[in-house]
Amino acid sequence: MRRNAIVGLLFTAGIALMIAPLIAPPKTAKSPAPSPSPASYRSEQRVLTPQQEHSYKQMSIQRDMDASEKLCRLDCSRDVHKFVAEHDRIPTADRASHLKQIVAEHPHMVRVEWVRDGVPVREGDAKEELLKLAASDLAKAETALKTGKGYESASFKYDGKSHFVIAVPDESAGGDGVVALVCTDIVQEVERHQRRNLRVVPYPAEGRYRLESVIPGTNKDTTVRTGEDNGNASHYAVDEIVVKFRKPLEDRELLKLRKELDLTVVRHRGQTYLFRSKSRSMDELKHYFTAKWNPIFAEPHYLYLTNVANKTNETNKTDKTNAIIVPNDTLYSDYQWNLPEIATEQGWTVTRGANDIVVAVVDTGVQLDHPDLQGRLVEGRNIIDPTSEPLDDVGHGTHVAGIIAAKVNNNEGIAGMTWETKIMPVKVLDSTGAGTTYSVAEGIIWATDHGANVINMSLGNYASAEFLHDAVKYAHDKGVVLVAASGNDNTDRPGYPAAYPEVFAVAATNEDESKAEYSNYGDYIDVAAPGTSIASTYPGSRYAALSGTSMASPHVAALASLVRAANPSLTNEQVMELLRSTAKDLGSRGRDNEFGYGQIDAGAAVAAAGSQPGSASGTAGTAAELEAPGGGTLRLYPQRIKREVEELLRRSIR
Repeated sequence: MRRNAIVGLLFTAGIALMIAPLIAPPKTAKSPAPSPSPASYRSEQRVLTPQQEHSYKQMSIQRDMDASEKLCRLDCSRDVHKFVAEHDRIPTADRASHLKQIVAEHPHMVRVEWVRDGVPVREGDAKEELLKLAASDLAKAETALKTGKGYESASFKYDGKSHFVIAVPDESAGGDGVVALVCTDIVQEVERHQRRNLRVVPYPAEGRYRLESVIPGTNKDTTVRTGEDNGNASHYAVDEIVVKFRKPLEDRELLKLRKELDLTVVRHRGQTYLFRSKSRSMDELKHYFTAKWNPIFAEPHYLYLTNVANKTNETNKTDKTNAIIVPNDTLYSDYQWNLPEIATEQGWTVTRGANDIVVAVVDTGVQLDHPDLQGRLVEGRNIIDPTSEPLDDVGHGTHVAGIIAAKVNNNEGIAGMTWETKIMPVKVLDSTGAGTTYSVAEGIIWATDHGANVINMSLGNYASAEFLHDAVKYAHDKGVVLVAASGNDNTDRPGYPAAYPEVFAVAATNEDESKAEYSNYGDYIDVAAPGTSIASTYPGSRYAALSGTSMASPHVAALASLVRAANPSLTNEQVMELLRSTAKDLGSRGRDNEFGYGQIDAGAAVAAAGSQPGSASGTAGTAAELEAPGGGTLRLYPQRIKREVEELLRRSIR
């Protein structure tokens, strides 16, 4: 029905397209782009050799490791200063138990020494070998305390993990203070995570899921030997198949299949079944069901992967001249370049979100007790293991959640893009950061049925799965805004779910507004958002900087939630159109394959939403604005028709 309506409007659209340039205000001329460099990859240089791409990704990983160590040091310094401030309030008899509690709450602090009145009390489980290695730095820290000075050592490694020593004096009592031996293993965690996330190494390794790797869109076998090979491969379980029958199976039919094909039913929803066979391959199963059952579809069970790649403000600042809000979160000013870049601070003057708007993070789960996410989570679901909570055992989902909704202006950690929006953690990826299309589809359906207004999917692969697409269409028809990362292989091969027409596809940008060197591109990209070295929450109540389109996507999901808060009457299609129409044009003039319609602009988007009928500000709007053909306002009508015509042309070419 929707396609017929679009075709019926082609003539009108043609006129609209011709008129648009005449009535559009002239664009402000851009300043000349800086010369390309390894740190500033320009969109016109998108064709990279495998060696160049590998080099750029290695640089991104090292940058993320360095930034994560700085985040850890700054966060630890803040915590130790808090410990020192507690000195006078803790009775002598309670010092040991209180110190034990501190170490339990901060497991990365492997030994803490609390000096009061010249008497040290120590707690922690640091091994003797580590203490010997750190002896020199610990001695320097203790000496510094005696003279009322602080100390911070260089990093050193023990057992493959980074460590450092920090000392903070008690300025109210000479010689007193705290010395901590800190394990910054988060640096190595980030390295491992990003080597997989940015596809520097073959991932996932064949064998973990009994996988087969094939060229996308075919069943032609391929072998993934290097990270570069990830960009031209899909992965599926060799002994499983997803079948959607014309109607649900009867018990006798299931029993016959079990006996004939040695099958077990892994999962089942309506008339769609996930089967696993002990003796038959996927190809054999597909041939059998296609020939004998005439199903709606019978397809491989594909695997989807994650798509990732020192100043404190004392008060909340409002710049009345520029109408912006600068939060006081500890890491904001020095490390969160991403939010000012997309005019988030200006957007907060219109809306900071609404506590009845929910963004489902369909991912690896979330650290449910992270201090910077307290009060921001609603009930979630663990699709992998429904008997367990959706806890994050990878780090990816917690990082994504923080970008969207970490507590703002609480003098701690980072600031999320929204002050009120809630996060629904839906765990569909396991401890390796991988999950199946069936799990992702179930997660989308569950989130939709439990009140999600926006769904973020920082995951994907190059295989289009019918059951997953069914789930996407189900959510879209229910009014959900679906946002997905494009992928990290620097390829124009369409990645799914991002390339489904119902999904808003996101590419990644660097700090200088260039296309991120790892970011996928193509004619399915809707917009771009910051994705490089993004600081956010991380398991262990810590913070890390990660890069990838996985980090870009939640910026867009968060903005969609802000737009919905500013104007609850907008449909999901209208929200997506508004994000496109207000994006900052980058790269080639107009829509292009690297940035889509441009980099999101939070200030412009929420302002546009707030000025339309049905907005939270109560603006009435004109009769013309209320009566655009097909719904929505006339303000967005030309852009929407132009985009839909482009979409029709794109599909007809494929």
